[in-house]
Amino acid sequence: MGHPLLRRRLLLSLPLAAATAGGLGFYILLERARQGTYNPQTFSNPLVGHRVPDFRLVGIDGKHGFGSSQLIASKKPILLNFFASWCVPCAGEAPYLDVISKSGVDIWGIAYQDKAKALAFYLAKYGDPYTRLATDPTGRTAINFGVYGVPESFLIAPGGIVRWHIAGPLVPPIINEQLRPELQKIA
Repeated sequence: MGHPLLRRRLLLSLPLAAATAGGLGFYILLERARQGTYNPQTFSNPLVGHRVPDFRLVGIDGKHGFGSSQLIASKKPILLNFFASWCVPCAGEAPYLDVISKSGVDIWGIAYQDKAKALAFYLAKYGDPYTRLATDPTGRTAINFGVYGVPESFLIAPGGIVRWHIAGPLVPPIINEQLRPELQKIA
C-alpha cells in the first residue's frame, strides 16, 4: 500500500519542482537585467566556429543569388544579413548597414519569407547595401542557420566559417564593440 502513496506524492511534487525551477530561472533573469548583465542578443549560436550549412538561394531584384559554396569560396569576410521588408528593426538597422558597406565590408542579404514587390519598395526606401541578395521564401535556410527572428547577422570568414553572430539589429555600439574587432581578427 505504501507504493501507490509514494507514487502519488512524487506526482504531486513534480509540478511544484517545475514551478520552483522556473521561478528561480526567472529570478536570475530579472537579477541580470537589473545589474545590466543580461542581453538577449548575446545567445550563443551553435554555428559559430563551424562551416556554414549547405544551401542555395535564388537572387532577387536583379542581383545574383548565392549559396554555401560561394561563401566557402570567398577570399574575404562577408557579413551575412537576414532581414525582411516587414521587419521594423530591419528598417532601423538599414542606415548602419549602409555605413558598414561603404567601409568596404561585403554584405550579402537574405530576404526572409518576403515578397518581391515589398522587398523592392523596402530597398528603394531604406537603401540597398547588399553585394548579393537572395530570397529564402520557405525559411528553410534561416532555420538551418538557427535564425529565430530578423534581423540577424553572421560574420563569415574566408573558407565559410561562421566567426560571429548577432540576433537583433546592428547598431553603433554593437558594430564598434563587437563586429569591428571580429573583422580585424580575420582581415
